[in-house]
This record gives sequence, structure tokens and C-alpha cells, in this order.
Amino acid sequence: MHEKQNLIYGRNAVTEAIRADTGVEKLLIQKNIEGEGKKIFALAKKAKIPVQAVPRFVLDKETGGAAHQGVAAVVTDYAYSDLDAMLAAARDAGEPPFLLLLDGIEDPHNLGAILRSAEGAGVHGVLIPKHRAASVTATVMKVSAGAAAHMRVARVTNVSATLKELQEKGLWAFGLDMDGTPYREADFGGDGGAVLVVGSEGSGIGRLVKEQCDFLVRIPMHGQVGSLNASNAAAVVLFEAAAQRGVS
Repeated sequence: MHEKQNLIYGRNAVTEAIRADTGVEKLLIQKNIEGEGKKIFALAKKAKIPVQAVPRFVLDKETGGAAHQGVAAVVTDYAYSDLDAMLAAARDAGEPPFLLLLDGIEDPHNLGAILRSAEGAGVHGVLIPKHRAASVTATVMKVSAGAAAHMRVARVTNVSATLKELQEKGLWAFGLDMDGTPYREADFGGDGGAVLVVGSEGSGIGRLVKEQCDFLVRIPMHGQVGSLNASNAAAVVLFEAAAQRGVS
């Protein structure tokens, strides 16, 4: 993967990066591309982004043989947000804050899928650890179908300290954990706002963070498998919270 070159690829990821004005420096597009590729070309030209038409093998080489769909973009480093910007976005929307705190998601595919769900559910921001966790990369942008370009993501040094800060600001902390009560019994729509805490793929929420949560919620399972993976579980609970909050 060519993430050190700050290259994103795939039609959705590139389109949303251009629309979100997230630092696209140059578009690489396959020669004689048709259909959606021509629309991306026009979008880049309108945004005054330099466009270079190249043979397919060049895109194959630059993306490491990934499914680039004939388009790739050279971008600046991902611009991380911060907690203040997330809370300001909630205030500007006239909504109680709705945040997502990830406790050690290491798989970029899971992070990309979670960001896609978070953006669709109206989350005001996603907080991820600086260390021992996935960051926003080309893979994440691709898997999120471009949603990462529209989502505020902040990196935090200490998950527990960040959670405490959020609670001090009036947010209720809901930890996704198998020991919790059924998620549909939780009240995510309180005036103080809510932060959903989702743990790592293997071990879930860390013990100290789990003890710090105001509520623990779980997804009842009715089959032979005991749990969903982190991205699927996050999506289920995020959209329940969105429904309770009246996000249409």
C-alpha cells in the first residue's frame, strides 16, 4: 500500500475528498475513462485541481495493484480535528453533542467502516488514540467510501482522560460491552449529549475505561455467534442512537 505517498484511490473516496476540499493536490485519472470517471474529471477541473491522464498500469503501480477504479488523488496529510471543533459543530447545529470514542481499533478496514457509519448517523466527531490504534490512511478513506473526508476525527493521548473530560462537559458515556443492558433500553437522547465508547476488535473496552462509563450496553445475539465485529456493532448502536435523537 502506498499510504506514505498520501495517495487515495477509488471513485467514492476521491469524489468525496474533492467535494470536502480536504487538500487534493493532483488527480491521476486513467486515459480515456468513461462514465463516473468523466464526472470526477469535471469535478476536479471545477475545483481547479491539476489533472494528469495516465495509462492504467501507472495507476496499478501507484496503488500497489489495488481496486482504484481508474482514479487516484495525491492529497496532503489528513487534517485531524479536535474536541472543541466537535462540540462547536453540535452547538451550531442546535443539537446535544453526539460523539464516538474508539478504544484501540487497530484494523484500518474496521476504522473506515466505523467512520462511514458515524457520518451517516450524524455523529459530530470521532476520537481515536494516537498510539496502538489505526489512523486515517488511504485504506481508511477507501473503506469509508469517502465519509472520512466529511467526518471530524481527533487523535487523543489518553482515552480514559478524554472520557473524563467529556463527562465533565455533561456528556453521558455509553460503553459497548457484552456485560451491558440491551442497547434499545438505553436513552441516548439526553440534553447533555452522549459519547459511545467502542473497544478493540479482540479485547473490547479496556477495564479502566469500562469502569468509567456511565452505562454499558450490549447487542442481544440470537444465533450461535456470540458477538458482532467492532464496525458492525458500532453501526447498530449508532443508528439506534440517531433514531432516538431524531436524526432523519
